[in-house]
Amino acid sequence: MNRKKELVELIFTMMLVIGCHTAKNLSLNLPVFDKEGHRGARGLMPENTIPAMIKAVDLGVTTLEMDAVITADSQVILSHEPFFNHLITTAPDGALIDEKNEKSLNIYKMSYAETQRYDVGLKPHPRFPQQERMKAIKPLMKDVIRTVEEYISKSGKPPVFYNIETKSNPAGDNIFHPAPERFVEILMDQITRAGILERTIIQSFDPRTLKVVHARFPKVRTALLIEDFDKRPIEKQIEELGFVPTIYSPAHSLVTETLISYCHKANMKIIPWTVNDSARIAILKSMGVDGIISDYPNLLQNL
Repeated sequence: MNRKKELVELIFTMMLVIGCHTAKNLSLNLPVFDKEGHRGARGLMPENTIPAMIKAVDLGVTTLEMDAVITADSQVILSHEPFFNHLITTAPDGALIDEKNEKSLNIYKMSYAETQRYDVGLKPHPRFPQQERMKAIKPLMKDVIRTVEEYISKSGKPPVFYNIETKSNPAGDNIFHPAPERFVEILMDQITRAGILERTIIQSFDPRTLKVVHARFPKVRTALLIEDFDKRPIEKQIEELGFVPTIYSPAHSLVTETLISYCHKANMKIIPWTVNDSARIAILKSMGVDGIISDYPNLLQNL
């Protein structure tokens, strides 16, 4: 039993050493302190839309955080859910979407053209009263990137990173999204074509997609997202992932000085989500986190 335990510890140590070397190389050009606009600027503009991303750029973010889903015709669009959420969606006929039937509006079963019939910006969001209301669609990821890159070039603003989440889980395979290998293939093809590979981070709660990215695109940065209810020790989380990611991204309530110290010793950056209180942001920064993900990028301007 002791020999087995020693072997497991040796393997994990080797993973850390290899991961440290990789993460160190890939982290050289990441922001010293990463200011990430969650879904663009969800607190101020309709989430995961082009206006939200432009707003975040204007507010000085260093990274645009966004969610990627796949349509029936293999297009990558921005959406937090692989369906039309009732909280933000107005149907083509102007009717409101009910929570009971929202999952029937499955984006993976729709063509991109069909998704454009639904509005996701006019309905007031109950959690974000400051959010500006406007007509908005779920955009193609490539259109988001092209528009942002053109805007940055014309306005003379510094380039931004793109933190793109794969919205997947085992129960949704081939129902709400492709299986991990195909999901990553479609996503990375679009990212490569857009010319932003060196400024891309692939994040996920689903370790399967991160494993595929790491195996097929080893130079691409990855971020492991951790839910607030995930009580596994970080050693176990990394062991189950199978490699050391560039970024460890937990719910901000999980952050402790011990956790920060562990991440830094493993040469992982630690960037918590989603922090919408200026006092909490200040505390986390003073503790030594490497960035903040917020719905309100205006709160990050003076950091």
